[in-house]
Amino acid sequence: MSAVAKYIKGLLEQGQHHFTTEDAVQALGGDRKPIARALKRLISKGELASPQRSFYVVVPPEYKVLGCLPAEQFIPHLMENVGEPYHVGLLSAAQLHGAAHHRPQRFQVMVGKPRSSIECGKVLVDFHVRKYLERVATVVLNTPRGQVRISSPEATALELVGYAKHAGGLDNVATVLVDLAEAIDVGRLAEEAAKVPLAWSQRLGFLLDLVEAGEIASALLPYVREHATRVAPLDASLPRTGSERSERWRIAINTDVEVDS
Repeated sequence: MSAVAKYIKGLLEQGQHHFTTEDAVQALGGDRKPIARALKRLISKGELASPQRSFYVVVPPEYKVLGCLPAEQFIPHLMENVGEPYHVGLLSAAQLHGAAHHRPQRFQVMVGKPRSSIECGKVLVDFHVRKYLERVATVVLNTPRGQVRISSPEATALELVGYAKHAGGLDNVATVLVDLAEAIDVGRLAEEAAKVPLAWSQRLGFLLDLVEAGEIASALLPYVREHATRVAPLDASLPRTGSERSERWRIAINTDVEVDS
């Protein structure tokens, strides 16, 4: 067994499935080039994957066909390695809350500044910039290889509306809300609404009514009635001129929303 293979075996015995090139060089000493070549050979054998330059994950047999660890099992360690805050959001957060109608094809992570997408085997990760990232309510979930931070059900619902174009459009957002509504806490939703643009609450309230989650929607109504002085378009990318209005939510219904049954 090579020195690099022994090093990796030692990591696994300690329950660690990730490391950097620098970690390996410091542990093994010697020249960096032979270590880098050995790591490259292990990648070619499917035993390692590198979702980001100089960052490696060990691929156990059950994930060989994936060519990488599932994103929720390495993203926390990668973000810790680069020293940046994050949370899993949008459709990926909804799925982890048990509310994905269709499994999202790309793992979605909210960050404070732009980052390039990741392709690791069959695992695809997109990063989306979120203002005031530190204010978003999050929860921590356990994975087989540590913990991952995801937006709370309430923050996820608002984020889906605010980033609808990255969540498959309003039809898909409404469809996801059918299941996600079951996980939403009414009191926490009102608290989270105060942290985001008012139009997000107007749109979310309208969509929750649409999917017959009126009890949840009612948590947003006092806040919207107090603060909404302008009519917001349901679809922010379309004009509101001539649209039917929802006086309840001060929304211009400038598109038809269809829920996938």
